[in-house]
Amino acid sequence: MTNNVYKILTEDEWSKGKASSKILTKLDLKDGFVHLSKASQLNATLSLYFENEQRVVLLEINLSKIKNNLKYEVSNNPDNRNGKFPHFYGILDTNMISKIWQLERSAFCLPEEVLLQAEQ
Repeated sequence: MTNNVYKILTEDEWSKGKASSKILTKLDLKDGFVHLSKASQLNATLSLYFENEQRVVLLEINLSKIKNNLKYEVSNNPDNRNGKFPHFYGILDTNMISKIWQLERSAFCLPEEVLLQAEQ
């Protein structure tokens, strides 16, 4: 089984990425790497960073195209997240995307402390 990595974008970020063929967010520019998530980290990432979005775009990234510049590192943010997070050091091009999903906010959300436990 492959441990896939994912990128979550706002609809605006996705529109800009499709137009330029480069996936680049303000946070990624600020931190110097592309923030990605493992499947077990997606729920908490959505809850912590996309709580005001009604729709987002979920991208599955082709590991074979990014593996040389992918590092798993501990988060430096004080948000109580555990584990190592995939960080891509390079330019994430749209040709590195394996799958795309449009996600809509649902009526049920787990408490953040429960979501964070899933990452342990």
